[in-house]
Amino acid sequence: MKKTLTELETNAARKKYASSIDVARLAGVSQSAVSRTYTEGASVSAKTREKVMRAADELGYGPSMIPRIMLTHKSSLIAIVSGGLYNPFYANVVEKLSQTIQRSGSSVMLFSVNHGEYIDEIIPDILGYRVDGIISALSIVSKEAAERCAKMHTPVVLFNNKLSNQWVASICSDNVEGGRQVAALFLKRGAQRFAYIGGKRGNLASEDRFAGYLGVLMQNGISDVAVAHGDFRHDDAFEAAKKLLSARKRPDAIFCANDLMAMGAMEAVKAAGLTVPGDVLIAGFDDIPSAAWPSFDLTTVRQDGDAMIDRAMDQLARMVEGEHLAGNSLHLIHAPLVERGSTARAL
Repeated sequence: MKKTLTELETNAARKKYASSIDVARLAGVSQSAVSRTYTEGASVSAKTREKVMRAADELGYGPSMIPRIMLTHKSSLIAIVSGGLYNPFYANVVEKLSQTIQRSGSSVMLFSVNHGEYIDEIIPDILGYRVDGIISALSIVSKEAAERCAKMHTPVVLFNNKLSNQWVASICSDNVEGGRQVAALFLKRGAQRFAYIGGKRGNLASEDRFAGYLGVLMQNGISDVAVAHGDFRHDDAFEAAKKLLSARKRPDAIFCANDLMAMGAMEAVKAAGLTVPGDVLIAGFDDIPSAAWPSFDLTTVRQDGDAMIDRAMDQLARMVEGEHLAGNSLHLIHAPLVERGSTARAL
């Protein structure tokens, strides 16, 4: 006996999701006809398509991706791993990446890592979804995690990292050169006592920015550089800067590993009754939109997020299509210095 719409709707509700069999029964067509209706380029008559779409609409049916994944071994899913989205630079990168991925015809899966530092622990969960690729601004810390991605033939693109293998590529701002540019500017503006507020200890981008900064200072006979850590956060950098400014040899130039920390340092300078740039020069890294606000007018090194995204998507597309990486796949993106009022000290 032919089932009524009410019976089919009740059965579908019990199963939570209507199936292609439910749609076929309601439309009075075969299950293969439902499948062809939802397969691009497949042959199906206009009349059958209309029946199927009407039944699907009544039942709230949508085709499952799982059978297609099993058949093609491609999910059209790209995983974005986020952490530290309190930083406007990475929040903007995630937004633009999501839009770019969706325009390319794939869908986005967003994974969040609380500590905002590495993705080793979440790799098994990501790979369980058979994603076509992973893009992350966080590090894969262990070689084992990278090798697991390689074993699953899952391409990974990392931002501001230098790890690479046959299936892992890295897209980096030229962090070392950025640090060099800041040191050269501080020297040009007459600074004599230098400090650095880094992110987390062991963070590659933070260490590279410091390496470039310290390298230029040492070339100029300066090795005494005060170092503190602000975890890439405004409030932590405020406290770090307060300690630096209370030292007997108070720095008159502070380079921070990102703009949020530089803004915290600027506020610490003002809280100490000092001025920026009159008493202390301040520079950051990222060039987030608020860096240009008159209240900050912050000198910074600009990370070219658009160029990094374009390079990441190009590299990922190549790997998804089966192009294996040869040797070290590290792409450096130029990061120019943007000078503003926080270093505009008259000599």
